[in-house]
Amino acid sequence: MHNEEKTYLDLVRAALWGNKTPWPVEQTNRLLMLNAQQGTGSLVFPMVLDQEDIPAAARMQMKGICMQTMQQHVKLHHTLEQAWNALEKAGVKAVLMKGAGLAALYPEPQFRTWGDIDLFVGIEQYHPACAAMRETFPDALKFDEELDHYKHYNLIADGVSIEIHRVSVGHQHPVDELRYARMEEKGMQQAVPLTITNNQSPITVTIPEPTFNALFILLHSWEHMMTQGANVRQICDLALLLHQYKEVLNVEQLKHDLNALHLMDVWQLYMWICVNALGLPRDEALFYTDAVASRAEHLLDDLLSGMMVEPKHAASTATNRIARKMHTMQERMKNADRIEQYSPAYAWHMRATTWLHGARRFFAKDRHWE
Repeated sequence: MHNEEKTYLDLVRAALWGNKTPWPVEQTNRLLMLNAQQGTGSLVFPMVLDQEDIPAAARMQMKGICMQTMQQHVKLHHTLEQAWNALEKAGVKAVLMKGAGLAALYPEPQFRTWGDIDLFVGIEQYHPACAAMRETFPDALKFDEELDHYKHYNLIADGVSIEIHRVSVGHQHPVDELRYARMEEKGMQQAVPLTITNNQSPITVTIPEPTFNALFILLHSWEHMMTQGANVRQICDLALLLHQYKEVLNVEQLKHDLNALHLMDVWQLYMWICVNALGLPRDEALFYTDAVASRAEHLLDDLLSGMMVEPKHAASTATNRIARKMHTMQERMKNADRIEQYSPAYAWHMRATTWLHGARRFFAKDRHWE
């Protein structure tokens, strides 16, 4: 890891725990780039803006990013209030995922960026919830069909994306899907209230039960690791949640769920990063072990260097159904090979899932439009 990356992590760590640390002017360009890539600019910049020797251009860029984040919060807060009230009026019990619920964990919630609104409603309430959103936002852009095998329905109201979730995370392995469905049902039924203000009119929402939320945050970030590329901010979320709810987390339940979904090794990679890079107290990093240190450091290095973004593979142009499915399977196996350098245990599970999912899809009705 280069000096700039180490300095960057020092800055993030200080911002997470409400401390201060100097901004090394000589590293400004690289630090600005890292904060942009990792989604942490508006967390870090308020802490250093009073430092006199920061170049004027960099200072203006930092202020602009912070202002943009605060303005986005106002817009998102307003849209969330409209959506939440509409669902309550329709008799739909929703649970707010990610976004504002995680921002509340930070010393300065208005500086934790979030770009859309994710509302879990479950399978039974899915269609009434979608109808309520269309009625509430009649001019919204609608480009997703309200199909029962989709993870969520999406619309864009006044520039804000609202996702109505049937399920919080999709799984390809049928056993994972069944196990997670039970975890999700319990975690959402035991959702806890949260009042969000951000210097605006307060909204009282519900967020996932903390133990399940920790599992969900890991799954969400790991899904990005395997597909689009994750960022450091997602790991910050997990560190702060573990700290905030350390007294109420159900440790045995979390251990059971991680093992059931083949995620314990992945969790321990994240815990090593939370402790050694982000400053989470070691006794709050559940199931921490130094045995994963070399792989966790490798994961962190690749995350900071931008290498965790999976190369985009060209879609198969084959007209033959079998050829298309073989192409998809090969690409998924390549992804498992990539993940193996970080978590061999999970890569094995990915390969088993790919074979099983491929066999099931081979005998299923072909869906050219997906």
